[in-house]
Amino acid sequence: MPSLRILVAALGLAAATAFASPADPKLGVDYVQLASPQAAQVVGKKVEVIEFFMYHCPHCYVLEPTLAEWVKKNADKVIFKRVHMPFRGATDPEAHLYLTLEALGKLEELHPKAFKAMHVERVNLANEQVAQDWAVKNGVDKAKFLDAWNSFGVMTKLKRLPATLAAYKVESVPTLIIDGRLMTSPAVVDAGNKGMNEAALSKATIEVLDNLVKKVAATK
Repeated sequence: MPSLRILVAALGLAAATAFASPADPKLGVDYVQLASPQAAQVVGKKVEVIEFFMYHCPHCYVLEPTLAEWVKKNADKVIFKRVHMPFRGATDPEAHLYLTLEALGKLEELHPKAFKAMHVERVNLANEQVAQDWAVKNGVDKAKFLDAWNSFGVMTKLKRLPATLAAYKVESVPTLIIDGRLMTSPAVVDAGNKGMNEAALSKATIEVLDNLVKKVAATK
C-alpha cells in the first residue's frame, strides 16, 4: 500500500482522466480498494463502516457533525465503529480516553464534548492527567473512570491499536473503511474534487460514503 502522499498524488492524476463525482463514486478517484481486505462484521444486510480518527485532528472535528448525523440516519443500514488512531503509539492518552469512555458507556454523551474541549475550549486531552480531570469535571465518577482506565479490557484494546492501523494501512485521519475493503477520506475526495472548502469537502466525503454503502449493500 503506498503512502498517503503517493496515494493522493496518484488519485490526482487519475482525476485528470476520470470524472470525479461524490454522487457516483469512481474507483481510484473518490475511493480506493485496500490492498489487503480485512474481515468485516456481518449482521444481515448491514454494511460495516469504520472511522479512524483522532480528537486533536481538525479535519476529524469538521467531519464529525456531518458523519454523526449520517450514522444516526442510517443506523438500520450500517454497523458503525470508531477507532482512535494512537498518535503516540500504544500509550496514547487520547485513544486511552476514548476507549475508557466506550467501556463506561459514555461515548454518546461525551464524544462530541471531547472534540469541543480540544478545538474550542483548548483543553489538552493529549495529556493523561488533563484527560482524566476533564472526564471527572464532565460528570464521570472518578473511581469508576480510573477503574475503567486501568482495566485489562481497555489496556488490551489500547495495545492492539497499532496492529489494527497496520492491518488497514491507515496513515492519516479521518479515514473511512467500508466493508473491510474500500477506503475513502476527505484527502482522497479532495484529490478529485479540487476547490471545495472544508465544510463542503466533509459533505462530499459523506456523500461518497453513502453511495459506497449503497453499492456494497446491493451485493449482499
